[in-house]
Amino acid sequence: MLINANERILFTGDSITDCGRVRENAEHLGFGYAALTAAHLQARLASPQLKIFNRGISGNRVCDLLKRVEPDLLALQPTVVSILIGVNDVWRRYDSKDATEAAAFERDYRTLLEKIAQHLKARVVLLEPFLLHVPEDRYAWREDLNPKIDVVRKLAVEFSAELLPLDGLFAQAATQAPAAYWAQDGVHPSAAGHALIAETWLENAGLA
Repeated sequence: MLINANERILFTGDSITDCGRVRENAEHLGFGYAALTAAHLQARLASPQLKIFNRGISGNRVCDLLKRVEPDLLALQPTVVSILIGVNDVWRRYDSKDATEAAAFERDYRTLLEKIAQHLKARVVLLEPFLLHVPEDRYAWREDLNPKIDVVRKLAVEFSAELLPLDGLFAQAATQAPAAYWAQDGVHPSAAGHALIAETWLENAGLA
């Protein structure tokens, strides 16, 4: 995936993408991987025409992205859409007994991608939801998470999207430093974890 100087890039998803962005400032990118990726793109392309948006919202599930597809996605007319979603679809099963079945996750995610395909001429980057096994109760989440990762991989093929295999990348990273180094609660990345995502995004764009 080549990024040019006139792109309109949208990062969307849940708290991992949100990462403290200021809602009142439509151009604020938060303090995580979206901001890191944007900074590198802005420095390397050095183009005032490059526009980058962050519309991640903490706590969102895929059904929430679908509900706000008009104002927070289609209205921005992005040429590149980067999506990281899914861990809350898992988490709510274990903290609220509000499960999202894999079939419902796939249905809503497919509908979201269909809307992008119908209304935009945008390239799509799908980031796998990921999980590190810290604390230990996160091991039990695999039963719910793994089928959703499979859905994301399947949809990447179906919609000819770029796929960033973050679950495997974080597993590999956890062999180099303890899992908590990358994400203390197994979900929300540390500064190093966000940098790992940003580097992966840039490598996929041929800019690392």
